[in-house]
Amino acid sequence: MTQPNKRRVSQAKSKLKSHTVFRMNVLFFSIFLLFSMLILRLGYLQIVKGEDYARALARTEEVPVNTSVPRGRIFDSEGRVLVDNDPVSAITYTAMQTTKRSEMLDTAKELAKLIEKDDKRVTERDKQDFYIMLNTEEATAKVTDEERQAIQNEEITEKEKQRKLDDLIREKITEEELASLTAEDIETLAIFREMTSGYALSPQIIKNEDVTPEEFARVSERLTDPKLKGVNTITDWKRVKTSDLTILGSTTTPEQGIPSSSLEYYLARDYSRNDRVGTSFLEQQYEDVLQGQKSVVKNITDGRGRVIDTIPADEGKPGKDLMLTIDSELQTSVEDIVEKHLRELKAGPNSQLVKDAYLVMMDPRTGEILSMVGKRIDRDENGKMVIQDHSYAAVTAAYASGSSVKGATLLTGYAQDAVEMSDYLVDEPLQIKDTPLKRSIFNKTLFNRIPMSDLTAIERSSNVYMFKIALEIANETYAYNEPIDISASSFDTMRNSFAQFGLGIKTGIDLPFEGTGYNGGSSDGSKILDFAIGQYDTYTPMQLVQYIATIANDGYRMEPHLVKEIRGASTDGENLGPVETVIEPKILNRISNTQAEIDHLKKGMRNVYIGSQGSARAYFNDTDYTAAGKTGTAEVQFYDDKTNPYYTKESITTTHVGFAPYENPEVAYAVMIPYITTNTNIVPPTSNLIVRESLDKYFELRETKMEESPSVIKPPYSNELIEEGEEEPIDAENE
Repeated sequence: MTQPNKRRVSQAKSKLKSHTVFRMNVLFFSIFLLFSMLILRLGYLQIVKGEDYARALARTEEVPVNTSVPRGRIFDSEGRVLVDNDPVSAITYTAMQTTKRSEMLDTAKELAKLIEKDDKRVTERDKQDFYIMLNTEEATAKVTDEERQAIQNEEITEKEKQRKLDDLIREKITEEELASLTAEDIETLAIFREMTSGYALSPQIIKNEDVTPEEFARVSERLTDPKLKGVNTITDWKRVKTSDLTILGSTTTPEQGIPSSSLEYYLARDYSRNDRVGTSFLEQQYEDVLQGQKSVVKNITDGRGRVIDTIPADEGKPGKDLMLTIDSELQTSVEDIVEKHLRELKAGPNSQLVKDAYLVMMDPRTGEILSMVGKRIDRDENGKMVIQDHSYAAVTAAYASGSSVKGATLLTGYAQDAVEMSDYLVDEPLQIKDTPLKRSIFNKTLFNRIPMSDLTAIERSSNVYMFKIALEIANETYAYNEPIDISASSFDTMRNSFAQFGLGIKTGIDLPFEGTGYNGGSSDGSKILDFAIGQYDTYTPMQLVQYIATIANDGYRMEPHLVKEIRGASTDGENLGPVETVIEPKILNRISNTQAEIDHLKKGMRNVYIGSQGSARAYFNDTDYTAAGKTGTAEVQFYDDKTNPYYTKESITTTHVGFAPYENPEVAYAVMIPYITTNTNIVPPTSNLIVRESLDKYFELRETKMEESPSVIKPPYSNELIEEGEEEPIDAENE
């Protein structure tokens, strides 16, 4: 039995050995195949595809970089410069895509040896971050493991965790540690923060204010120095205004760049973060025109992102110039007139509330704004009286206009068949139940009855004539000491009619943030009487001038505009650029009155100036020119500033609208002086005086005007220079 067992064991071992050998052979063969495939693949890549990959490695990439061009200039109607560009030397830095922050810091240190850079923009956080950069290990060690673990345990994103950790490190940096930063460190930091404020391949202005010739030369001499890689010297420019007229608008500086509120809007239009952009009024309204087309250079980079060459791709175009409808000489002259009278008012009695005065002059045939004046009187920190330009408020600030809008009421009455031309109505004080007596200023006795025509009502400024028109439109009959019931639809009828003149709606002026005034609603029916005499809804000076211009222009409402032409940039600095766009007159609508009705009203407005009982006869009956208009006073119950001790004291707002010459109107005008007096019994005639003196000046200067558009650039009318960044910010949207 022993011999067979040994034989079976021997056979089993032999069989196991043969299986092992077979498996080893399979394994070695598989390894051989794998290595063979790898060798073949490597050979294929090196021999067959080698040249393709070599070309791919060396392949260049064209990366466009926009560079700034001069912004378009702004001229007055005679070709005088109002807003210009002043060239300045500047030092810039452009980071590459592969530039490390440590390399930028080294460049900043080297540049700090060559220029002086103020640290006015360096913040406390900048100093903290800079200290951390210089002392990374020491700063990060301030946070304990327990504090780190507590942040890690919070259920927030990794990005938020890192932000909290960074904030914690900053909190632990002491004042003494920050004080250890030397003056050289702070100057380096001021340069470094400008370098890191933009994108790679986008030039950042390091210094463009007070760059001395020595600084410019020192940096220029070392532009090829590897230690100053990315640094360049260029000619930049500053925005300079020769007028403090606020409607010209303002721009940001390169340091300010694009406002955060509109960053996405401008970046989507190929702006850079540090680009100048218009932030108010004309600079903002015409940003697309003034900005110009940037020049473009292309940085040729290798496969590793290193710039190997820079080539010009598009020379770009400077911004286009704006020619305004305003003549600087007329504007300055009427500004002086308004300012003079505003000072006199403030120095006189009962002037606790008066602070503003407005005058707008417009060509009723074209909508061109000939002058736009707004003045605000205030006191400086020393108590000295100062006058500031407030012209933008002529389109944003609204007040009750008083009787100046009675022309719109009368024409509405004609259109609604509430009254006919030359109709007589009785002016008598009206006593409506539970309301104060409603009367005309010249008729105070309760039962005194004065018959008068529509023309006399305009000449003498009858309130009651207008009250009765409003009652007729509302189908309401007046009875002594009885209530009246006025439907909301009657308010709608009158407001819709007033809107045809531009009252209560946007005029279309080419400025942002235009106001439309206050709509008093229709819940109190008796207020329709106040509405009819301009004592309810409020209007802006711009709305008033469009209203009177519509009457002067035979019922055609024109869109007002400040820009007359858009021109290409000047090629020689002496002649204006070619006209590219002419702003054509735009008719917005025609009122629903016949020409006969409009002409009839004009006669009444002419009588205001020359009639025996005209409310402005004393100021206009001796002019060398013919004119027509309407005066207005509005009683104001509350002042617009509750902090003023006279907040609840009654006051008066005066207005004056008109046009000239009467036969062929070429100028329409509106004056408004809010809160002119707190004595409601004695109203200063300042609005009338401003109109008379301004009209005299207009016709005096008219004789010297050119009929054709100017072609030569003229020097500014004023020697005043206001550089960018010097203007006070204006929040016109919330004014």
